Amino acid sequence: MSRTLSYFAAFIGALCVYFIIHLFFSTHVRTVRNDVIQGFLIGYGLAFASAQAYASIKAVKVNGWITMFGLGKPGNGMFLRAAHAQLFPGPVNVPEEAMYWWTNADGAGRTLSGRHDYVMHFLAGQLPPNDAFWSLTMGTARNHFAPNPIKRYSVSDRSGLVPNADGSINIYIQNAAPPGHESNWLPAPTGNFILWLRVYVPGKAILNGTYKVPPVVKAKIP
Repeated sequence: MSRTLSYFAAFIGALCVYFIIHLFFSTHVRTVRNDVIQGFLIGYGLAFASAQAYASIKAVKVNGWITMFGLGKPGNGMFLRAAHAQLFPGPVNVPEEAMYWWTNADGAGRTLSGRHDYVMHFLAGQLPPNDAFWSLTMGTARNHFAPNPIKRYSVSDRSGLVPNADGSINIYIQNAAPPGHESNWLPAPTGNFILWLRVYVPGKAILNGTYKVPPVVKAKIP
C-alpha cells in the first residue's frame, strides 16, 4: 500500500468513527436524508478501509517486490477480489497463467528515482522460471510508459539480454544509457518510477513461493 493510500485509509477510518459516534450521541434531530448520506459514507469508508487492510495482510513483499498469490481465481470471494484490486488493478490471470510483481522502491526501501542508477542482478540460471516468457516493464510514478530516446519500455527473455562471463545477467535501470551495456538497458524517467515484473506460465518455484525476485540495487559510483 502506498503512503498516500495509507493516509487516505486512515482518514476514511477516522471519518467513519466520527459518523458512528455522531449517529448515536448527537442530540440533533435525525432525518431520513441525513441517515442515508451517513450510511452511504460509512459503508463506503468501511469497505475501502477493510479492503486496504486485507490487501496488506495478503500481500507478499520480498526484496522490495510486492506480489499476491491467488489472483484471478474464479472462486475468490468479493472481499478477496477487492483486496487484490487495491494492489493489482485491472484484469489479471490465474496464477498458472501469469504471476505479477511490482515495486517503487529499491532493495533498501528507498524510492526509485531516475536521479540514480540501478542494477537488477540475476544469478546464472536464476531468471524467472517459466514455460512462456517474462518481462520487466518501466512506468512513471503515475504508471504510464516512460518516454525515452530508444522507445524501449520493457526488457524480457526475448529482447536479447547479454549475459556476463559467469552466465549471470545484469539489467541496468537508469535514465542515461550505460556505456557498453545498452543491450541490457531499461530506460528510466528523470523522476520517480515503478517497475512491473510479469511471468507467463510461471514455473513451479514461482507458484510455490520458493523463487525470490532479486532486489533492485542502487549502482555503486566508480
